[in-house]
Amino acid sequence: MGDPTAFIKRPRKVPSRRPLPSRLQDWQEIYVQFSRKDTASQASRCVSCGIAYCNFACPLGNFIPDWNDLVYRGRWRDASERLHATNNFPELTGRLCPAPCEPACSLSVNDMPVANAVVERKVAEVAFAEGWVGPVRPRARSGRKVGVIGSGPAGLAAAQQLTRAGHEVTVFERSPGAGGLLRYGIPDFKLEKWVLGRRLAQMHSEGARFFCGVEVGVDITVSALLGRGRFDALLLAGGARAPRDLDVPGRRLRGVYQAIQFLVRANRAVDGETVVLGEPAHEDLSACAKRVVVVGGGDTGADCVSTALRQGASSVTQLEIMPEPSAARDPWLPWLGQRSCARPSAAAEEGGRCLWSASPQRFLPDGAGHVRGVATANVRMELEDGRPNFLVQPGTERVLEADLVLLAMGFKGAERSPLLAQLDLPLTADGKVARDDVFATAAPGVFACGDMARGQSLVAWAIAEGRSAAHHIDETLMGETLLPCPLGS
Repeated sequence: MGDPTAFIKRPRKVPSRRPLPSRLQDWQEIYVQFSRKDTASQASRCVSCGIAYCNFACPLGNFIPDWNDLVYRGRWRDASERLHATNNFPELTGRLCPAPCEPACSLSVNDMPVANAVVERKVAEVAFAEGWVGPVRPRARSGRKVGVIGSGPAGLAAAQQLTRAGHEVTVFERSPGAGGLLRYGIPDFKLEKWVLGRRLAQMHSEGARFFCGVEVGVDITVSALLGRGRFDALLLAGGARAPRDLDVPGRRLRGVYQAIQFLVRANRAVDGETVVLGEPAHEDLSACAKRVVVVGGGDTGADCVSTALRQGASSVTQLEIMPEPSAARDPWLPWLGQRSCARPSAAAEEGGRCLWSASPQRFLPDGAGHVRGVATANVRMELEDGRPNFLVQPGTERVLEADLVLLAMGFKGAERSPLLAQLDLPLTADGKVARDDVFATAAPGVFACGDMARGQSLVAWAIAEGRSAAHHIDETLMGETLLPCPLGS
């Protein structure tokens, strides 16, 4: 602990957002980069607890007090090595993870927590700028081959770990480019794609091979991959791609789409990719000059709001079924409980309006098969057996005019695909691929990790899943392993 009084002398500070007039005109990241000096000042607020609750709250088990102290002391390279020891992609988590380590910070008892995500991102960026992030090649090759299906954060983390363990790793991705939802689901104003490309280049130089535009189960069968000794193991890392739907009248009207359809199209357009046949027409999925209603108040919904505003929507309204959280943390919450207070929303700042405790009752047609409005009603949340139940309040219904409705209510499990059909794998009651304690599925030689097996979760959980899956695959193939396993062995 470098400065035992820093948390008293220095308030929490995070990077500012770029001015609204400029950021709404482009797709660049919205936050202004912190300087090394400001980052070191924030890192000095860490009190290096005897029990590092932040470490336990992090899915990856990041050594947060260690690299905070190293940054404070100016030992940036050592901080980078300590950070990369537990996290393959800190430049991603530093941008995208909601940082469960922060509400677990000891300072959260009666103060604002250490800005761990800010420090993490800056350490990663300094490491790249200084040339410290190079290929990590194995000392020897194992002669074993592993196929990874899916190139989201879980698949990429597993592929990198297995490549470094000496295996020949091939990643299959059905989309035109690698990255999964990192590339196609997360807008550039949160993650510019050169950041992803920089890490993919490292993986290429380490020896990982990527086959994009190839859907396993369609373009190549699973039996072809497992037959004739082609691969010794397969890892399923396809994500939770089955979106939750809304069964209300008018759901099948034109102009009502899943949020992922909208975000994928928008990301492809920004990246200059061509339209995929079979998708809705571009003008249908564009928010330009339209009244947009987004159903769902989470991060995906906020991404839709900000994307629609950048496309030139005339208005954007977000509906959230939950009540509006308090501006302050509830004092009765356990110390390590997640924040229940509202976080300032970039989407709301940019011009989106959020209606809390509101639920769509039906979508209204315009007479030509297209949506013209959303009938909503206020709801009251009650707990039944510990689970929320939402009761519609009589007399509160109103109509919101809408030309485009986006459903952003999360995902409910693995997508029912030819891949799963060919493997004939059992699914859990909530739609996840069933696996055992060592991430193995019912199919011999086939493992599963990430949202596909865990369910929709954070990017940090996905990376932890990939690292753990790599541990178990390496141990299965070689009889022993030195790869870490953040989710237990």
